[in-house]
Amino acid sequence: MRILFLAVLRPHTGNAVTAARIRDHLEAVGHTCILKDTLGFESSSAVTSLIVTEKCEAALALHLYKGGRFLQGQKIPFGIIFGGTDINEDINHEEKSQVMGTVLEEARFAVAFTESMKEMALTKWSHAKGKIYVQNQGVSTIPNVIFNWNTFLQSTDFPLRRLQIRTHTRWSKEINQGADNLHIFLLICGLRRVKDPLYLVDAFSEWHQEEPNVYMVILGPEVDPVFTNEVKARVKRAAGVQLMGEMPSEDLHAVVKNCFAVVNSSISEGMSAAVLEAMDLEVPVLARNIPGNAAIVKHEETGLLFSNPQEFVQLAKRLVNDPALEKKIVTQGKEYVKLCHSWKSERDTYQNLMRKLQ
Repeated sequence: MRILFLAVLRPHTGNAVTAARIRDHLEAVGHTCILKDTLGFESSSAVTSLIVTEKCEAALALHLYKGGRFLQGQKIPFGIIFGGTDINEDINHEEKSQVMGTVLEEARFAVAFTESMKEMALTKWSHAKGKIYVQNQGVSTIPNVIFNWNTFLQSTDFPLRRLQIRTHTRWSKEINQGADNLHIFLLICGLRRVKDPLYLVDAFSEWHQEEPNVYMVILGPEVDPVFTNEVKARVKRAAGVQLMGEMPSEDLHAVVKNCFAVVNSSISEGMSAAVLEAMDLEVPVLARNIPGNAAIVKHEETGLLFSNPQEFVQLAKRLVNDPALEKKIVTQGKEYVKLCHSWKSERDTYQNLMRKLQ
């Protein structure tokens, strides 16, 4: 089949990574997948024209509102993949909720990343019972083997001349015979309000002033220009916090593998790819205690959950000083991803669901 796939495709974001992975699943069995950015469309008529021009026989959309609204009323069968903000945020907006309900009614199937996401959707749209399937996100990490961690660190403002770098698993080479241990906490997100990258900045900066060997790096694309300026201004004044731009996924995976821990401070999440990738790379995870994170992070088992900035600092200090806890959550996190986020299982699910569009 020729399948039109609509998703928000900002480079180096979780949505873009997920969409590309699902496209690969479909093309592996012979489908032709035309992946298009929903931000490039202003109306459903433009999508209708594309369907005709590309001779599309079916369609798929990632995000019930942002993608699904363009498929409403189209003359080809389609399926939906819930994104996160559609079920966690847009569902509370009356006009968007009405549109999403209609889209879901027309869809042949819908995919939720978690059981809780499915239950939230069914509570709002009971007519969708029987057509929502749960499929955890698959995980695949490929760190760049020639990535130079020390070169990366030298691109930051960290005072490397007096520091020795400690990662989650090992000591790296000493830099100028430094004596301190540098612990880097990595917060990966596109700069937009729902990701709340400033949530921990003040508390972390205070901790850094007490313990100058801890640093937080906020890393990701500038999605919301106005909010990005707010983030830059706050980070500029915050000791121990560094802001860095987006990078290719292989380089990002290499950075994750070398940092001490990965942090998620989002207000809402569907299923954080960054958290799952950290687990796969055997790096500790500290995540804000919200439904999307709690669905994949079991406190003190596969990671650590915090409910406020002060609790984050307490847990981060504990992680730094408790190697046994670190080893436990890294081992169990890796095992959890292996068992529950199989790339092959995800591939089988989407390949089978495409039969409902034939």
